[in-house]
Amino acid sequence: MNVFYNKEGVGDVLMVILADAPRAEITAERKGDVATIFHGEDVIGYNIFEASNQFELNAVGPVDLTPEIVETIQRVLGENGVDFEPREIDYSPKFVVGFVSSAEKHPDADKLSVCQVEVDDQTLQIVCGAPNVAAGQKVVVAKPGAVMPSGLIIRPSALRGVASSGMLCSARELALPDAPQEKGILVLEDTAKTGEAFLIGR
Repeated sequence: MNVFYNKEGVGDVLMVILADAPRAEITAERKGDVATIFHGEDVIGYNIFEASNQFELNAVGPVDLTPEIVETIQRVLGENGVDFEPREIDYSPKFVVGFVSSAEKHPDADKLSVCQVEVDDQTLQIVCGAPNVAAGQKVVVAKPGAVMPSGLIIRPSALRGVASSGMLCSARELALPDAPQEKGILVLEDTAKTGEAFLIGR
């Protein structure tokens, strides 16, 4: 489950995303302040309107999931006649500081690098197209399940036949103020702690 809020961009709506689906195949049914989003007969999400009346929201973009947020979502949906039983939820941060332990050229693409990136207690293989990526850097990693400020959900994938689990982020992709326009990932200070959460949209 991912939660997204951008009052200036889409209004006072909390978007609860349970699954992806092609936009052309999505339908919605509204009850009170809640719209249930369907793909066929499957529920793939909810839009909660007038969200600031129910939630304390400081985020612009992804909302950090906490048991309190999930409990409030469940309560608000119930008050609007919508049954919701949350599935197993991963509360770990989705944007974290990573350490690039190696960066090798992609075997089938000159402009891509295959990186081994340490995050908390695991190492992720991430294929990256940034020209400035290099071993030894501290970077911002969007782990699988992360929702970018643009609304893009990060999923495990394969780029030119090489598995990739996550994304190395630029300042512009993170919607940071005064982000440079040139291509390249955001490189953090060496003092940044590998595995710690990186808060965006605050």
